Amino acid sequence: MSSKFIGFKNRIADLFIDREFFMRSNGEIKFLKISARLQRIVATIIALILCTWVIATLFMAANQYSVSLERMALVKKEERIQSKAERVAAYKDDIDEVAEDLSKRQDLIEATVAPFFNEADITTEDETTEKSELVDKVGALAEEAASLAKVEARQLAFAQKITNIAEIRAKRAEAEIRKFGLNPKQFAQTEARGGPYIPFFDDGRAEDPRFTKMAEALEYMKALEAGLASIPSAMPAETYKLSSSFGYRRDPINGRGAMHSGLDFKAAYGTPILAAADGTITKAGWMGGYGKTIEITHGNGLMTRYAHLSRLNVNVGQKVERGIQIGRMGSTGRSTGTHLHFEVRHHGRAINPHKFLKANPNVLKTKADTNISTKKQ
Repeated sequence: MSSKFIGFKNRIADLFIDREFFMRSNGEIKFLKISARLQRIVATIIALILCTWVIATLFMAANQYSVSLERMALVKKEERIQSKAERVAAYKDDIDEVAEDLSKRQDLIEATVAPFFNEADITTEDETTEKSELVDKVGALAEEAASLAKVEARQLAFAQKITNIAEIRAKRAEAEIRKFGLNPKQFAQTEARGGPYIPFFDDGRAEDPRFTKMAEALEYMKALEAGLASIPSAMPAETYKLSSSFGYRRDPINGRGAMHSGLDFKAAYGTPILAAADGTITKAGWMGGYGKTIEITHGNGLMTRYAHLSRLNVNVGQKVERGIQIGRMGSTGRSTGTHLHFEVRHHGRAINPHKFLKANPNVLKTKADTNISTKKQ
């Protein structure tokens, strides 16, 4: 037994000792003795009473808190029921107007997503849990509102299907972007936007988070697919022979060690030069040792450079698509013969174009898939 425990026990024992009280009454002195055992019994009873009171108080507080939570949940449930009842009442007040409103909303939603998908891929199924539940709840209250419930259920099922398809296409595009060593999130950053707030739904009945989720999924998918199209993965010439690689090399003119910031493609004079990706012409003219040069800005920090050209077919500010002819091969500037110097730069830093070009077949297939096919794999 430890000394601390013995000391504590002794202090407790000192509290409960035999005590004697003297009382004087009518000239007589009486003695009252309270034993240590009796004191311990009384103290124990008082402690038990206090513990019981504390436990009961805590139990009552916990019970009250539980009742409060149940009451709050009941209130929320009543609010939802009231909201549904109000919606049905609104349907019953003016069935024709609500039906026309829902029909217009459906047409608008379908028109919004039509550019992204084939018609067969966005046709919603009739047998959906969402539809069945909504028709049962609303149709039981008002037979006239059943047809409107079907329309709304169709819209909700439609929104969910479009969201699922957009997420599949976005994941596919993400995987392809990562193959280039790029971060997909950079391609999905929100651009500068603004304008007055105009509610999409005037009546307020159609406010549903699934429509917001659908819009966000479509925006994300669109940004990634546009970013994938902007990655320079197409060959800049149809016929060519690689004459110099990226990185360290001996300079072809002075023979000294030098850093080569691109790839050199050798072909016949006048060979068509093609845009490696969608973008905007930001340079078209003479550029020092590069000679006649074209630069295309593709967005997300990507830029391609085409140098030593004999002819330029584009102007600054012009929008170009992947594979379109932008110039012809030549030997202008600091050059020893006809060839194309091709660079890929990311935020101004030259990176090896080889890893972009070697992925060309897969990217072509992926771009075709993401822009046409929407069927779930």
